[in-house]
Amino acid sequence: MYKLFIRPLLFLINPENVHHITFGFLRFACAIPGIKALLQFIFDVKDPRLEKKLFGLAFPNRVGLAAGFDKNARCLDELACFGFGFIEIGTITPQAQTGNEKPRLFRLSADEALINRMGFNNDGALAVADRLKRRKSSVLVGGNIGRNKITDNDKAAGDYAYCMEVLYPWVDYFVVNVSSPNTPGLRELQEKEPLRKLLSDLKALSDAKEKPKPLLLKISPDLSKEQLDDALQILKDTKMDGIIVSNTTTSRDRLKTASATMEECGAGGLSGKPLAKRSNEMILYIRRAMGPLFPIIGVGGIMSAQDALDKIAAGADLIQVYTGFVYEGPGFVKRINRAITSKL
Repeated sequence: MYKLFIRPLLFLINPENVHHITFGFLRFACAIPGIKALLQFIFDVKDPRLEKKLFGLAFPNRVGLAAGFDKNARCLDELACFGFGFIEIGTITPQAQTGNEKPRLFRLSADEALINRMGFNNDGALAVADRLKRRKSSVLVGGNIGRNKITDNDKAAGDYAYCMEVLYPWVDYFVVNVSSPNTPGLRELQEKEPLRKLLSDLKALSDAKEKPKPLLLKISPDLSKEQLDDALQILKDTKMDGIIVSNTTTSRDRLKTASATMEECGAGGLSGKPLAKRSNEMILYIRRAMGPLFPIIGVGGIMSAQDALDKIAAGADLIQVYTGFVYEGPGFVKRINRAITSKL
């Protein structure tokens, strides 16, 4: 029903406006007694075979919601009803920022893809932490953190550390985002020495806590082999807890969308189906390089249950969806979990 009736109507509206409308409707509907329980009954797959233990956490299933969908933790309780094993918020920066100029989110329906240049628009670490304090669901939450646009890279570590301190009591794991293409200069932090220093500082901060929390790196699909090898060596040296593969890409190769439409969209990170092959190749390479026990979360191009199975077959311990959830609708997570159980 979603793809036949609801999605065509939603896709007539500006995608960022649809996002806000959907969140408003979801919060309104779930405030009605019994609606959350009904959604969980319809969409949540409860099966102990789906459970996965990773970096000290017990995930009820392998399917998570990627960062960017609920940046500000406004709908955690409501989104948890759709069967996600975990939800990643953010990217969160120390101070609130409005992000890049609108329009900044575009659909490429012919390619089952999105282009975004949001620019880390978020309410800031303190506001998000206050929201997290008041949530009711027990869904596992990851905190994806970054630097403010006005912060120079040589001072970026302070922004990441601040976000960690503020969010520390309220999230289950952290993700260091240095791979978004939409904040000027951010990807320079993926270079060898800046990355080593940043991860070393943040890992030391986490390890000094009474209860250290998992710390993961989210990488770009646009890294060269040499850059990827450097990043993996740094992950080993700093004893990071895992990696997320991958962020959006700046590549526009082999797209079906007309070039004129692409020019109208402009710059930004591409997500969705075109990213699947590159993401899977990177996961396979990283699994071979890092061994069978290193935690990998696979994201990028999961548009069907088979895509999810392919990610896991490539070596992902957990997976995340975003664009596929937009295109496939609320039953998507259930279909993936059913497909996983059919292979067990």
